[in-house]
Amino acid sequence: MKRLGRAITQIIVDQFGVKEFIRRMGDPFFLQSLGCALGYDWHSSGLTTVTLGALKEGLDPSLGVVICGGKGKVSKRTPEEIKRTSEVFSFSDSRIRELQYASRMVAKVDNACVQDGYQLYHHCFILAENGSWAVVQQGMREYWARRYHWVSEGLTSFVREPHSSIIGERVEQAVLDMTARESEGARRRSVELTREDPKNLRYYLLEATQRTLDDYLSRTPPARLFMPRDHWVKELCRGTLATLEKINKLSPKDYEELVAIEGVGPKTIRALALLSDLIFGKPPSWRDPVKYSFTVGGKDGVPHPVDLKCYDETIQFLQLTLKEAMVDREEKLKALRRLARLMESRNP
Repeated sequence: MKRLGRAITQIIVDQFGVKEFIRRMGDPFFLQSLGCALGYDWHSSGLTTVTLGALKEGLDPSLGVVICGGKGKVSKRTPEEIKRTSEVFSFSDSRIRELQYASRMVAKVDNACVQDGYQLYHHCFILAENGSWAVVQQGMREYWARRYHWVSEGLTSFVREPHSSIIGERVEQAVLDMTARESEGARRRSVELTREDPKNLRYYLLEATQRTLDDYLSRTPPARLFMPRDHWVKELCRGTLATLEKINKLSPKDYEELVAIEGVGPKTIRALALLSDLIFGKPPSWRDPVKYSFTVGGKDGVPHPVDLKCYDETIQFLQLTLKEAMVDREEKLKALRRLARLMESRNP
């Protein structure tokens, strides 16, 4: 796997450059195909860790691409490995700090800002000699895996629609996604809340304001206030007060600075999101941001048996789409022919 992975990478880099390789690492289809090409099971969560582990051992700075980090405790060495690789690539100290910040923010966003219940255990930072990077990290929820892809190209914010893609085997019903476009209001209000004296927020944190049942039930289920299982507002927010006092002193200018503060984790992010909804009526997104999932199942029962009804409906939908496209194409061709005949009649 190491030798073949290195050979494939070298061909891509030689033919298209390191920028293209980094771009492809942000594509879940490419990584999935690469893992299968190297001989690993397509439906195993181990494809991510083993494929990237083989690439990490097979690649070196001579190819212009290096992989830092890995699975479990190895991921904690990512900042050190980024520094060591950056020195080989002759990056400046400020650039090294930017890369380390990127690695830390990617992990923090997928842990705190996208609360989908998947516990991260794998983080790989793919670094190229031109300074571009990609991140592939993976989380587990019971027996289910989810993989998060990031690329530096086109990335304008770590907290606004930052992923190049997310691959998973199922869509979760309720996911707090503070990176979603729909969460813009909640992000702004969260920052505003941190500028208030934390003592003034105690009323909202510990004495939830009464609201009418009609107001609550008028929302669609994903837009309602979701609370973690077996937790009350008081228990959720009591520990947040001390963190809010720290944030208040640092006075972050935007949501990214807020998330970057040490000590700000899922609990603080969730509490501020709920308060943004409760006080200002700015609910966050509760839509799962997963962008690709298995569709109709697999013949081997992985991740679930083939759903024949869904299979037939998918075929019918695609056939109808193609039929409509062909009709539209024929109409356009007829119009072009009429136009051509008209032009010929005017210009014999």
